[in-house]
Order: sequence, then C-alpha cells, then structure tokens
Amino acid sequence: MTLVGKTVIVVGGGSGIGLGIAEAAFKDGAEVVIVGRSQEKLDQALLGLGSPPQVRAVVADAVDEVQIQRLFEMVGSFDHLISTAVWAAYQPVREFDIDEARRALDAKLIGPLMLVKHGVDRIRVGGSFTFTGGIAADRPGPRASVLAAANAGLSGLVRALALEIAPVRVNLISPGWVDTPIWDTIGGGNKDTILAQMASRLPVGRIGSPADIALAALFLMGSAFTTGETLNIDGGHRLV
Repeated sequence: MTLVGKTVIVVGGGSGIGLGIAEAAFKDGAEVVIVGRSQEKLDQALLGLGSPPQVRAVVADAVDEVQIQRLFEMVGSFDHLISTAVWAAYQPVREFDIDEARRALDAKLIGPLMLVKHGVDRIRVGGSFTFTGGIAADRPGPRASVLAAANAGLSGLVRALALEIAPVRVNLISPGWVDTPIWDTIGGGNKDTILAQMASRLPVGRIGSPADIALAALFLMGSAFTTGETLNIDGGHRLV
C-alpha cells in the first residue's frame, strides 16, 4: 500500500522526526501538510524538500485550540495525521519550573487530545492518527520526570482513543534516542559525546535517525489491522 492520493498532516513537520516523516510520506506519493509554530522553520523545511507542490505548510501551535480548529478548516478532509510535538522540559525536580512542566504536558497530552477532537470528523475512511511518545516512558532518567509521565500518559490516551473513535485507528510510536536538533538544546556542547556514549550501549550500535522513525510511521499509516498499539523504535534501548 502506498500513500498516493492520500493527504497526510504532520504536526511538528518543520524539523527533526516530523520533517523526516513528511519527506517519507511525500516520497511515497502523499499530499503533505507540515505544521509548526515557526513560519521561518517551515519555510526552511520546504526548501530542504525542494519546495514540491505536493507539500504545503501551515503555521499553528498544537496546544492552541483556536489554531487547531483553524488548521483543520484550512486543510479540510485528510487521511492520516501524525504529531511529533514535544517540549524539552529537562530540569531537576527540586528546581522544576511548573509552567515548563505544564507546557510539556500540553504538548504530549492536551495537544493530541485536541487534534483528535477537532480532526476526527474530517478524517476519511481508513484513516489514522499516530502520535510520538518516547523512551522516557519505559526508561526514565534524572531531570526527565515530567517527560516520563507525559509519555507514559500518552500511551494510555492512545489506547482509549482507539476504542472511542473506532474504526479510525490511533497508534503510538515510541522512539529511542534520535539525532535531531533538539539535542543541541539538551546536550549543548556535549551533544556528540553524549550520543556516542549511548550508541556504544545500544544493541544496534548507533543512534536513531528521523528516517528510522519515518519507516515506522509509514507502516502504521498503511497497516489497516493495527490500532491502539505502541511501536517501540529504540535500537534496543529498553533492553540495556
């Protein structure tokens, strides 16, 4: 099954994993809508893709309900939506900025809920929602308590939504460590060292790439018998 003739919305499609998914969907024949908060980042993403007519960009904040409603009004009917939205809230619990914690929970839980709320009546037969969690749900670490809770909660939300809006499918991709621009913030000047150390621990011997996650997204969009599932694409991280 290919995505020829399908419309795919990628929330967070301006960079990193989202951009990788958008590129894979476009190459598989889909009409793609990339969504993000920054017009500049979306413009750069379009240029990187070669500015094809099958890909367009819409500026919207996935935690703003008015903007989400406007997004679906602009796009109209669609086949698949994938959201990779994340908020990098890494802080020691004793110092945690509660506003940052709420923003992380909004990005991972409230955003997906609103995307389904306003998108489910526009999705075509055979369509799906796919969200991205993260390894922190299974292997939490220091300074990532809020992300661990948000990612674990997203798994429960996906299973519940898969029942409530059936036969529309709802699934979750849980990536391990993936080399994306967010690591420039998390790792700072130590990014390369941190990623190399993790790569040496993983059974596959390397860090993931956006293309690795994109393959999983293509599978879930095309797998009509898969719903309510979490697909772990982590290079064996949960085993070490």
